[in-house]
Amino acid sequence: MRLDKFLKVSRLIKRRTVANDVSDQGRVLVNGTPAKPSKQLKEGDVVEIEHFNKNVKIKINRIPSGNVSIQEAQTLYEEID
Repeated sequence: MRLDKFLKVSRLIKRRTVANDVSDQGRVLVNGTPAKPSKQLKEGDVVEIEHFNKNVKIKINRIPSGNVSIQEAQTLYEEID
């Protein structure tokens, strides 16, 4: 799944266009390297997001096949300190 779509589906960022903008500005790192919105993610990847003066670091637990419910969205990743 693409990075921008995962950020939207997991509800880390509300809109896909915002996820695109944040990624294009270099504020999203996947496994320590800046990632474009089209970056394909896989389970086990570590994603760092700097958005609205907030830094979030997550590890991807699973990649969904499509849209998910709000309750299920929180199971897609786990926050890392």
